[in-house]
Amino acid sequence: MRIRRSVTRFFSLLVFPAITVAVVSYFGAYTIWGERGILMLEDTQANLGIRQQQLAELQENRARLEHRIQLMEEGNPDADMVEELARTQLMDGAPNQVAIPRKAR
Repeated sequence: MRIRRSVTRFFSLLVFPAITVAVVSYFGAYTIWGERGILMLEDTQANLGIRQQQLAELQENRARLEHRIQLMEEGNPDADMVEELARTQLMDGAPNQVAIPRKAR
């Protein structure tokens, strides 16, 4: 009986620390390897850098298009812009001129 009580008492004293170690280990592993863990931070930062570069390119493209739109406003259109658009759209020029299509920038 005495051995049984001492074994039962020994294991009952170890239950709380064992559960605590299991819970801390679970959350510790999730902190490192989880979907929002430390290792995923590097991937997230790399994706952020790529997205910021794409955003900068889109903003630059938008600014270029807005500038071209301002040049074509009704009040005072830029003559060079009008001629460029006409040649691009019509692929036509003056006599003895050859139009060579080029890729858009």
